[in-house]
Amino acid sequence: MNQPLTAPPICLALPTNRACSATLTALHDEAAHAARRFGADVRLLVLDSCDEPTRAEHARVLAALPAVPQVTVHHLGEEPQRDFLREVVRTAGLPEPDRLLRLMLPSTVSYGACTNRAFLLATALGCRSVHRRDSDSTYQLHAGQPVFPVQHELPWLGRPAAEAAAGVTRTDLDAALTERPVSLVGASFIGELSVDIAEIRHLDEGVYHDVVGLWAPGDWPEERRRHLVEESFTGAGTTPFTGDDSTLTLVDPMRVDMCNVAFDRAVYERIPLPPATDTIGSDYFLLHIVHDAGLPGILHNRHIENFHTPERRTSAGFPAYQLRFVKFLLSMLYFHHVYDRMAAAGDRLLDDTGRVRPEAITALLRESIGLDRAENVWRLDRIDTAYRKLGGRYADFAELLTSGRDRLLDEAARDIEDFAHLVEAWPALVRAARTTAPGPGDGPA
Repeated sequence: MNQPLTAPPICLALPTNRACSATLTALHDEAAHAARRFGADVRLLVLDSCDEPTRAEHARVLAALPAVPQVTVHHLGEEPQRDFLREVVRTAGLPEPDRLLRLMLPSTVSYGACTNRAFLLATALGCRSVHRRDSDSTYQLHAGQPVFPVQHELPWLGRPAAEAAAGVTRTDLDAALTERPVSLVGASFIGELSVDIAEIRHLDEGVYHDVVGLWAPGDWPEERRRHLVEESFTGAGTTPFTGDDSTLTLVDPMRVDMCNVAFDRAVYERIPLPPATDTIGSDYFLLHIVHDAGLPGILHNRHIENFHTPERRTSAGFPAYQLRFVKFLLSMLYFHHVYDRMAAAGDRLLDDTGRVRPEAITALLRESIGLDRAENVWRLDRIDTAYRKLGGRYADFAELLTSGRDRLLDEAARDIEDFAHLVEAWPALVRAARTTAPGPGDGPA
């Protein structure tokens, strides 16, 4: 199915903070496929937070790629990104501009913030959708050809679900929802766990169960917690792609990974992602909104192959990554509260035009901030016991956590407060982005 050449462009986005020249080349191949197969105007957006030598190498790789009609590369390091954001914040005219700039481009790793920058830049580029990929993943091969997720994303995203029903393997969607647009198309990954904690399972299965189970609500029964542990971070397993399969449905957030997802602009121009720093999983919030609000999606099986880069296991990288995992566990006190209430609200999350109401989300976030922290104290106690049992560098990390417990508890609550603040500011930031041109960046544009 070819899109008309007058259709708005799409944004194929890759945030990265690591060397990934091979991924950039593969991503360009997917952009070329989207242009040739579907007639799409593709804006290939690389948000590069690497050091200068790595960023320069990325620029060289991108500049050497063959020109493809209807594929435009935008390669932006953090300084061009900061210039763009500063102008967006200034144009929006909101209070606390420095705080907003920090939430959009923090000094440390933020999975949500880097994707939020992609959302605003996609808006500035006039894009109708964002197709998110990761630098620590690659495409599967089938019959010698790469298995591109965009094959499922482009035909139906943004179109009424009733039209998409003819193009999927099966439909599992209430008939009352079929006039709503397809808001999300996604799949998962195969290969290594999405969270780099396989070593814990190798060292002690019991400790692995105890630690991974901490992301469940504190009052869950053991059987339900065990089922969650078995499913967690495993994606689609290890079975390689053999042929297309897709379902029109309300997509279960547990079945999609953010390395393999596309959102319609009607979603990401209404609600951003949590900008929490040093917290894995902080970029999954929109998956829950789309599901709970009853917005149709397509779940397919063009899974991306996941791998882990070695820096997470170095002497410096190990404690940094473990901290991100611990902060994820602490964030769930607040997110479970919000998710439960979003699920109960259902259609009430939407306005009269069928779009998500930011004020409904803000209210739930602010309600969660005052939750009793006792459950998170319990989580930290369980982590301390588990990691000391593992010994070695895990015990050393537990010692580090001991001195930072109060700070981590405060940060988990403050992250939710920051998210609520950003949700409130988001509509104005999106309006400002529509009239703000991205700079030339670090590569071809």
